[in-house]
Amino acid sequence: MQRMPAESDPHDGTWMAFPPPNATFGEEGGPDLARARRAWAGVANAVVAHEPVTVLVAPGSEPAARELLDPRVRLTGTPLDDAWLRDSGPTFVHGDDGLRAVDWVFNGWGAQSWATWEHDGRVAAHVAGLTGTPVSPSRLTQEGGGFHVDGAGTVLLTDTVQLDLGRNPGWTREQVEAEVHAQLGTSTAIWLPRGLTADYGEFGTRGHVDIVAAFTRPGTVVVHTQPDPGHPDHAVSAEVTEILSQAVDARGQRLEVVPLLAPTTTEVDGELVDYSYVNHYVANSVVVLCGFDDPRDAEAVRVLQAAHPGREVVLVDARDVFAFGGGVHCITQQQPSARPVRG
Repeated sequence: MQRMPAESDPHDGTWMAFPPPNATFGEEGGPDLARARRAWAGVANAVVAHEPVTVLVAPGSEPAARELLDPRVRLTGTPLDDAWLRDSGPTFVHGDDGLRAVDWVFNGWGAQSWATWEHDGRVAAHVAGLTGTPVSPSRLTQEGGGFHVDGAGTVLLTDTVQLDLGRNPGWTREQVEAEVHAQLGTSTAIWLPRGLTADYGEFGTRGHVDIVAAFTRPGTVVVHTQPDPGHPDHAVSAEVTEILSQAVDARGQRLEVVPLLAPTTTEVDGELVDYSYVNHYVANSVVVLCGFDDPRDAEAVRVLQAAHPGREVVLVDARDVFAFGGGVHCITQQQPSARPVRG
């Protein structure tokens, strides 16, 4: 039996990747790649003050990485297609024989036309090898941002990710649940119908749950809440809130749903954005929270401080992370502390 612990459980460290030149970030020496690298480095430097951070770096990118990253951040070279380690990296779980690394099938968020995954499809196994962790291979195509667990048997999923024809053609809900439960040690799946509207644009994930809802502890979930009735995500967040309010978790209890108000910024350069405070990362003694230089930043800090007493909440400007398709949670992947092996 293996089980994915809650993100708030103790970590041995965090894994990230340094943005390589590609179709998303642009060419080496270009302004977009430089902007992305500064944004990723800001997150890594915030986390490393609280726990070890290891960053995967593509060949030729190490000098730029070393210039931007805190000296405490460890670098390790490996070929990369992209830099979203939540999605391409392994999902670490506890097993009876120690830590294991779930290796989901990764195919560029449903084989999207702009994506490549020749290298990223092997990243999970590579990280597992670096940590000396046995691999638990899965037949299910999904990404780490496409689910969220409470560590006590409940997992959040979305219809448009796990049942996406570009990811898992022919799979039923029952088949998805069986595989997810086997790999994560969960027993109850709560399905949400979709993600935020902007996540269905050209470079979106088509419904990742980690910008919509996240457990803060068993029985409590924060939900992206758009109060503007004229915004397309107003109806989305209302539906998600209703589903979660009526849901029963693995312990047989109703969930407490905590609204996390959306930033007031809804468009950048005329394009709808999916800015979300839900996409935060919980590490040892800290919550690294997406900041948007927005009037609602302070309210998000207050909500998450109450949800994670004893942890510092650190705002990191995430606008340049979201500009490339994700947030703080999307670029981080926790390695939980290993439990003593039973014997």
